[in-house]
Amino acid sequence: MARGDRTARNGRVLIVVSPAKSLDYESPLATRKHSNPLMLDQSERLVGVMRGKSPAEIAEMMHISASLAELNFERFQDWERPFTTKNARPAVIAFTGDVYQGMDTGSFNERDFTHAQKVLRILSGLYGVLRPLDLMQPYRLEMGSKFDTGRGSDLYSFWGDRITDQLNADIAASPGPAVLINLASNEYYGSVQPQRLDARIITPTFLDAKGDGEHKIVAFFAKRARGAMTGWIIRNRIKSVRALTDFDLDGYRHSPERSSNYNPVFTRRSD
Repeated sequence: MARGDRTARNGRVLIVVSPAKSLDYESPLATRKHSNPLMLDQSERLVGVMRGKSPAEIAEMMHISASLAELNFERFQDWERPFTTKNARPAVIAFTGDVYQGMDTGSFNERDFTHAQKVLRILSGLYGVLRPLDLMQPYRLEMGSKFDTGRGSDLYSFWGDRITDQLNADIAASPGPAVLINLASNEYYGSVQPQRLDARIITPTFLDAKGDGEHKIVAFFAKRARGAMTGWIIRNRIKSVRALTDFDLDGYRHSPERSSNYNPVFTRRSD
């Protein structure tokens, strides 16, 4: 179906997704558009904490190898403001994990990037909430990390109400009934306070069936599917919950019998 054909007249959506561990700061940029993150003062506080940790402490905290710990130690040391196109790149292009491969931003045109900026938010341990075109310097700091942040023992306590407040501000920026489409992992969605969100929350689920016919969540496939749905919503300018049931990429089909009003379920066979 052509781009924009599946919209509703008076709806608006905001999508939340998780970041990725894998990054690309070498490939040509698909767009020259960019913006500045809105929560950099908070990010700078976290960077200050992380700069005080040795590579060995980072390795233990993040459960990563010595070489990866050294890389991320150097990233925190090199982090600096202001963000420019020379020391940072748009988040939706910098992230290259399974979700972003499924999103396929390489197929976006300039209007798609502009629309993504309005409807997509990336939850981040370091940056809080990122818009797709927000410039981002490379980092690794997972939302589930536990360390003394100066506001508690983990990043959930550090961010507190701030991520939810920012999402509500984004939701309030457009008129019409609001829907938040949760395509983030549990780890990252845990930074959101759903009871305080000024929106109807929809959480799609993606199930795969193998030879025995039993449908279950397969983490790798589910990540790709969440990204694929995100890209599909953006390219087709989806603005209604009902239109979500038309999603049919990568062999997934809506399963009405498994779905509820707030949890549309999509299934496929992955033999």
